Amino acid sequence: MRPLAGITVLDFSTLLPGPLASLLLAEAGADVIKIERPGTGEDMRGYAPNWGRESVNFSLLNRGKKSLALNLKDPGDRRVLRPLLEKADVLIEQFRPGVMTKLGLDYETVAVMNPGIIYCSITGYGQDGSKRDLAGHDLNYIGDTGLLSLSMGSSADPVVPPALIADIAGGTYPAVMNILLALFEKRLTGKGRRLDVAMTDNLFTFMYWAIGNGLASGQWPGNGTDLVTGGTPRYRLYPTADGKVVAAAPIEEKFWQTFCEIIELEADLRDDTRNADKTGHRAAEIIRSRPAEHWRHRFAGKDCCCSIVVSIEEALNDPHFKARGIFEHRLVNEEGATMPALPVPIDAAFRANPQTAVAAPTLGSENEKHSKASGRGAVVVSGETA
Repeated sequence: MRPLAGITVLDFSTLLPGPLASLLLAEAGADVIKIERPGTGEDMRGYAPNWGRESVNFSLLNRGKKSLALNLKDPGDRRVLRPLLEKADVLIEQFRPGVMTKLGLDYETVAVMNPGIIYCSITGYGQDGSKRDLAGHDLNYIGDTGLLSLSMGSSADPVVPPALIADIAGGTYPAVMNILLALFEKRLTGKGRRLDVAMTDNLFTFMYWAIGNGLASGQWPGNGTDLVTGGTPRYRLYPTADGKVVAAAPIEEKFWQTFCEIIELEADLRDDTRNADKTGHRAAEIIRSRPAEHWRHRFAGKDCCCSIVVSIEEALNDPHFKARGIFEHRLVNEEGATMPALPVPIDAAFRANPQTAVAAPTLGSENEKHSKASGRGAVVVSGETA
């Protein structure tokens, strides 16, 4: 039995933070029912490119879930929802503060019918505070917390980070962590809980070193000026002669000395405390003089924390990751085509048999079942009765 077998999750969220959170719960055995708008479903269903008839983004994030298409403003549709609200263990929502209240689905209302509900709200800025109603996306959140200021390229050519840090690391992961803690607490007390997950709040953890430096010494890090943001030759990206890049992170002295020996850096430049800029400039010159394959060969088998930056396609074909089995789980679409499912940070022991391909839900896949259970009859989905 998977650890969350028997747990029912109602997911009202769209796009990334909430759907990825409920995916992790589903992969651990929870029964996840997406509550979607009739006709179009959640926003991610419309994102290109498609894989079969469905968006590949939607398919990857919603593997193994069910779908209930309801108009939450319709009293009749809300009656269909009520039996689920009464028995659900977890509710995830991602609207701006106040939206669920207007729909009569706020925590206080739901908790009356289900005191054990764990009600998780994911927002950019939280349920209170002066910014609670601001619209934003990942770039705004990392910008508002100072995280982006630590490494954003030059003002003439600023760089957008490659990962959605706030959505996943500030939203999804804290949501799952706190949902699991609340489930454990409920086992002890029998009571549910309201969870307020603010993506911006959770970004400050990533800057522990920057905050510590500033508070303790008054030296606040700038853009690319510190140890792990490229402010030292020991943690830097070095271009090669053929347009590839060496990711060099020989921070500790033993790694640094090995790195210096490999690239044959002049002895008088190896003490980078004397003139870090001069040392870094010369290291860059040396690495730029040779192609990536030369450095790959020189770094092979050496403890110096250096590697060649690869593409995503190359990483997916890396024998190491294949041997680890992180791409064993399969996603299937309505046409029977399969692809690797999205790797998630859930131990293989807690997930279903990887040999079983699992699909994302068609819109309204649960409508007939739950409409009959509520006594309402069929609910319209995409212009047809379901």
